[in-house]
Amino acid sequence: MAGIVSYGAYVPIYRLSRATLAQIWGGSGAGEKAVANFDEDSLTMGVEAARDCLRGLEKASIGALYFASTTFPFKEKQAASIMAAALDLREEIVTADIGNSLRSGTLALKMALDTVEAGTTDRVLVVVADCRIPYPDSTYEPILGDGAVAFLIGKDNAAVEIERNCFTSSEFIDNWRLDNDRWVKSWEDRFIREEGYGPHLQKVVSALVQVSNRGIGDFAKVVFPTVGGDQRSMAKALRLEPRQLQNSLALTVGHTGAAAVPMMLVGALEESEIGDRILLANYGDGAEAWSFRVGEGIGQLRDRLGIRRHVASKMMLDSYGRYIKFRQLMEFEPSFEPPPRAALTNMWRERKHTYRLHGHKCGRCGKVQFPKQKYCMYCRAEEKELIDVPLADKKGTLVTFSIDERSPVVDPPNVLAAVNLEGGGRFFSQMTDRNPAEIRPGMPMELTFRRIHSGSGLHNYFWKCKPARSLENGDEK
Repeated sequence: MAGIVSYGAYVPIYRLSRATLAQIWGGSGAGEKAVANFDEDSLTMGVEAARDCLRGLEKASIGALYFASTTFPFKEKQAASIMAAALDLREEIVTADIGNSLRSGTLALKMALDTVEAGTTDRVLVVVADCRIPYPDSTYEPILGDGAVAFLIGKDNAAVEIERNCFTSSEFIDNWRLDNDRWVKSWEDRFIREEGYGPHLQKVVSALVQVSNRGIGDFAKVVFPTVGGDQRSMAKALRLEPRQLQNSLALTVGHTGAAAVPMMLVGALEESEIGDRILLANYGDGAEAWSFRVGEGIGQLRDRLGIRRHVASKMMLDSYGRYIKFRQLMEFEPSFEPPPRAALTNMWRERKHTYRLHGHKCGRCGKVQFPKQKYCMYCRAEEKELIDVPLADKKGTLVTFSIDERSPVVDPPNVLAAVNLEGGGRFFSQMTDRNPAEIRPGMPMELTFRRIHSGSGLHNYFWKCKPARSLENGDEK
C-alpha cells in the first residue's frame, strides 16, 4: 500500500507581529504571521520545502512532481517544471500544476496516491505552497501567512501508511479571486461556517469514521482547517478531546492557504509515535477526510527542519512599512530596475547553471569551480575533462562580505557574499534572510532558490546564499 515516504516543510524566516498591525490600524491581536521575503514566492518556498523533504534521499526514482497552489507566479507557464529543474530532478518525469482551490494540496496528494498505486511510477513528489495577499486593514490581514510543505509518496519504505479517504464536491462559494484579482475575497463568516464549512467537514469526517470502523477517539491527532482562526466550535462538533486537537499554527505562522492543512499534518507527524493514527480533514469546494497510520520509518525523518524547527527560526519585521514594500502594496518612487538577467535564449543554454546550479569538478586536479568554464582555472584542463557536479545542496562557510547601505534594494542594506562550499567551490551572490548585525566570516551558510527580479514581463530566478537555519531550532532542551 502506498504511503508517505518522507515529508518536509518551509516557513519564511520573517514574521509580522499582530501587535505591529494594531499600531497601524488599531485594535489588538496576539501572535504573529509568517511573511515571505521580497525575493520569495510560492515557487521558491515550494523548492525549499521539497529540499527539506528530499534530505538524504536519492532522486532518480521520482517519476512525477505535482505542485499545488492558489498563487502561482505565472498564469501561463508551468511552475512545476521550474521547480523540478531547481531540485535537479531528471528530465524524464511528469510535472503538473494543481490549483484554484484551498484543497488543491490534498487533492494533489490524492492524485499522487492514485499514480503510485496504479503502478505508473514508483514515487511522486507533492509540493504545496501559498503566498496569498489580503486587503490592508482587513479581517484577513492578520490571519493569512506564507508557507510550504512537501511529501514524497511511494510504496517502498513508507513511514506513514495511508489507510482510507473520503471525498465530497460542492459548488459552495466562500473564498475566491477572479482572473484579474490580486486580493483574496470572501463571503460573510457566519454564513460560511453554518452552510459550508461546518456541514461539509462533519459529513466527510463521519463518513471516514464509519468506513474505518473506528471511533473518533481512536485517532491520536485530528487535523482540520479553521475559519477565522477558531478551532473550538468544530472540535466540539466532532467531539474531540483537547489532546487530539492539532496546533493550527494560527499564532505562529497564520493560515497558509492550500498549504495550511498539509503543514498541520507535518506538525502532527513530528510529534507522533509508532502506531498512532491521524485523521486529516480539509475543506474548500467540498471536503475530504483521510486516515493515516504512523509506521516504524517515522524515526528516520526526525532530521527534517519541518514545522517545529522552522517556526523557532525567525526574525521579526521591525515595521509595517517593510511588509508593505515586500508585498508592493503602495506605489513608491521608482528605483533603478536592472535589465532582465539574461535573454531567454541564454537562460535556456545556461539552464544547468541557472536552475540546477551545476558547477564542474576537474577530472585531472579534482578542484570544483562555479560557474562552469571552458578550462579548469587551477590546472588548465580542457572542457572534456570537466565533470558536472550539483552544488545547490552543499553547505558552506562565509569567507567575506560587503554591505552597501546606499544600494536601492527592497530589503536594505545590500549584502554581497563569498561562500566556500563543502567539497570545494566558491559561490558569490547576494545574501538574503540575514541580520546585518550578526554577519561574521566563518558563519555556516546554505544556498536558496529565489526570485532575483521581474522584468520584461518575466520572473527571473537564481540562487542566493543565506545563514543556515539550524536543525537544533525547535528541539526540546
